[in-house]
Amino acid sequence: MLLVKQVLPSTLQALLEKFQLALVFLEEGSQIPGTYWGEPEAGLIKNKVYVRPDTPIQSLLHETCHIICADEQRRKNLHTDAGGREAVEENAVCYLQILLADEIPEMGRQKMFDNMDDWGYSFRLGSAKKWFKEDADDAKQWLIRHGLIDNDNNVNFVLRN
Repeated sequence: MLLVKQVLPSTLQALLEKFQLALVFLEEGSQIPGTYWGEPEAGLIKNKVYVRPDTPIQSLLHETCHIICADEQRRKNLHTDAGGREAVEENAVCYLQILLADEIPEMGRQKMFDNMDDWGYSFRLGSAKKWFKEDADDAKQWLIRHGLIDNDNNVNFVLRN
């Protein structure tokens, strides 16, 4: 599992800044505000993602993608629970986090697939990679419809309107 402490902080901060989001680095052992799954998982509050050195990168990206995929009204009130109630939105979050993994040199798509499987994501086809390649068209189309990616899986670095 790739952790925050294994990636340059500037790399992570620059990625979130592309979306006008803030990354808040906390000290080892401190409580993580807004964590849904409990420490060391990332927390989210409005436009901020909270992490510690032992937070998995996949968790940081997952919570970041929840903020990106939330509509503007929901983003204003985000705290701990991303509030997306549609399965397709959750799938879109997972799809986008896989795409964003390529923006982190230490991570990349293949390591994200492995980290998602190790964390315990469950997909009908048995693995994140197989889901992404064979069963995620609904997630991709959702992201395209909301202007978050283009048809070629290029991330647009915008928040959902």
